[in-house]
Amino acid sequence: MKAIKNIFKGVVIGIATLVPGVSGGTMAIILGVYDGIIHAISSFFKDWKKHTLLLLQIGIGGIIGILGFSRLLENSLKEHPYAMQYLFIGIIIGGLPVLYKKSKASQSSNKRHWVDYIFFIIGAVLVFLLSSEPDTTTTMVTASGIKGIFSLFVAGFILAVALVLPGISASFMLLALGLYGVTLNAINTVNIPFLVPLLLGVLVGTLTTTKSIEIFLNKYPSKAYMLILGFVVGSLKPVFPGIPTGSELILSIIFLVVGFIAILNLGKMDITE
Repeated sequence: MKAIKNIFKGVVIGIATLVPGVSGGTMAIILGVYDGIIHAISSFFKDWKKHTLLLLQIGIGGIIGILGFSRLLENSLKEHPYAMQYLFIGIIIGGLPVLYKKSKASQSSNKRHWVDYIFFIIGAVLVFLLSSEPDTTTTMVTASGIKGIFSLFVAGFILAVALVLPGISASFMLLALGLYGVTLNAINTVNIPFLVPLLLGVLVGTLTTTKSIEIFLNKYPSKAYMLILGFVVGSLKPVFPGIPTGSELILSIIFLVVGFIAILNLGKMDITE
């Protein structure tokens, strides 16, 4: 039963990675598996048999989520762009109470320290600035040979931070690096010389950053979750499509409420388990 639950959670996380502005890491926190995933990656070689099982279950679910829902999401965005964007906003807002409770539960007293709010502001401002003008960023990969390979490796390392750190969408990180279009093209055309150094950077970045994140979460949990909360709030700005009119407005409001209630209930389910 636990394996089925983990696979299901992996499916939800996989779908979340497809959603613009929504972080798979944030969804993992809401579902209560983020700490376990981070610990499994950072301590993989200490007990690889135990950690492999969890990562395999989440990984299988993630692949199912990505492959099974990517076309549906793409078609839905084309047919109802406003409604889908409002659904994403509802999903993001629905996760805020869970993140806030986690940050509050980690405190030794009921009174929140003012420094926690500084971390929240830093997180929100960072993501807000990151998504402000992504199209103006110069593409890193213009050089050939060793320089181009190194640039891709560094880009992969930076991308790993977005993949591991909750609240920062990997798609917006690719946009900020100027690599979104070329990366999608490389995947579609199976451009091995492009993908190998990029994926190596992601692998190395994931292995090195997970330990640091785990230490930060364990040592300063309240500040860490307030920073993540800031990341999530900051991600609302690039997702907001404006205010629709007519029947699209009604549909958008319905989708926003559905997204909010669905994620709020998912978070409550994990808390009560």
